[in-house]
Amino acid sequence: MLDDRKCPICSSVVIGRTDKIFCSTKCKSIDQYEKRQETEAFYLMVEKQLRTNRKILKRFNKSGYTTIRKSKLIEEGFNPKFFTHYWKNQRSDVYLFVYEYGFLTKNESGKEKYVLVTWQDYMEK
Repeated sequence: MLDDRKCPICSSVVIGRTDKIFCSTKCKSIDQYEKRQETEAFYLMVEKQLRTNRKILKRFNKSGYTTIRKSKLIEEGFNPKFFTHYWKNQRSDVYLFVYEYGFLTKNESGKEKYVLVTWQDYMEK
């Protein structure tokens, strides 16, 4: 009986157990490597954006509390969808943080702005 199963990597005929997928350990290894690269690429992209966000927040928040136009940060490459954690104050304002630098979206006079803060010990509670 001819076996018509083909290896997904090299298209060679797969010989052996009926549940065997790859023709060799080399092809199996290639498949695992490619899958790992896809996963790692995603994590590297997220980490790169988090580092960029942190660098931008640090540069614009030298005093520890600053208000700045949202568009200015976006122009610099800031992406508010990437943050590490959040903190909610007593007025229910939710500050999003990128490591130790936080931001709060605020609308002042019809213009979107960010209030930039630095993590403080009292925020731990």
